[in-house]
Amino acid sequence: MSRTALFIIIAIITACVLTIAALLMWRGWSRWRRVQLLNKRDDDQVKYAFIINPSKPQAARARVHIEEFCKSHDIDDIEFIETTLERDGLACAQEALKHGADVLVAVGGDGTVRTVAGALSGTQQTLGIIPIGTGNLFARNMGIPVDDMNAALAIATSRGERMVDTGRLALLDHPEDDHAHAFLIIAGIGFDADMISDTDPELKKSISWLAYFSGGMKNLFAPKYRGAITITKADGTSRTIGDVHFRTFLAGNCGQIPVFSLMPDASFDDGLLDYEIIDTSGGLLGWMNLVGDVVHQTVTGRVEQSSLSTNSTMDQVQGTAAEIKLEKPALAQVDGDMLGSTSHIRFSVEPRSLRVRVPAAENAAQ
Repeated sequence: MSRTALFIIIAIITACVLTIAALLMWRGWSRWRRVQLLNKRDDDQVKYAFIINPSKPQAARARVHIEEFCKSHDIDDIEFIETTLERDGLACAQEALKHGADVLVAVGGDGTVRTVAGALSGTQQTLGIIPIGTGNLFARNMGIPVDDMNAALAIATSRGERMVDTGRLALLDHPEDDHAHAFLIIAGIGFDADMISDTDPELKKSISWLAYFSGGMKNLFAPKYRGAITITKADGTSRTIGDVHFRTFLAGNCGQIPVFSLMPDASFDDGLLDYEIIDTSGGLLGWMNLVGDVVHQTVTGRVEQSSLSTNSTMDQVQGTAAEIKLEKPALAQVDGDMLGSTSHIRFSVEPRSLRVRVPAAENAAQ
């Protein structure tokens, strides 16, 4: 091996070591800074209801941690309510409200958070979040730490809030539904719901959101969906597009997911939902183009497709409501929770209807 090659190898290794060291130092500084900010916040001595999803692997340990934290912070008025298959976060939250809870803390993943939020939207009570799920997308969008339970607890039990929008999805052909389903991140029909439905839950526990790729691969060549879409804009005007062919239709309240930005313009407190109609053609080429489009708008931070795309489309528009009538039923999902098949749905938004406890550094209304 020549001296030049050896020098290059040593330089690369040194650069990697320095980069890792810098990242670790930055992470340590960020955690220290977070502690300093949270220490300045006052504990809020009100009634807390911790709504726990016991199916999560960390649930039992999380409950012990919460009990110890509350004891050390002299927070005495607390209640624990566990979700079950027959009683989801919505029912548990309604029970907590009847018991007089002021702050309802969802201890689980995005499914637990969204169902608890569904009961709190439009009320004066507050949502806290202890993220112990696989994706924890809403917590991430709110800036709530997903790897530091003490910090998450400090945020949930101290004053520091902001108002956010709540999305709703109503299955208009399901008369047995007594409410529109809440979502805080993204809801949709078509490919995204098919992908979630076909993802192995055990694999998801092992590799988190990466497991969705396996579900996606199973549906790359599934038939497209076809129907009429009506979108209501912020000024109240509506536009109907008939005979639309698409792979998936998404309604976003938050557009950021791990690594990627699906909807760069989505804001959780603007009173609007961001709608996205996605289509591909040409088999794998179309899907490769679509991935390129997502990467492009993630890098640029703008709602636009890559100039290299020839076989994919991502039409995005903002509005307050959308209604879809499909020729054939399609699966629907809200924040990763399956709702079953539907051929007639409506998306809507409840502007700034949900009070959420967030880090002090998020410029929240105190």
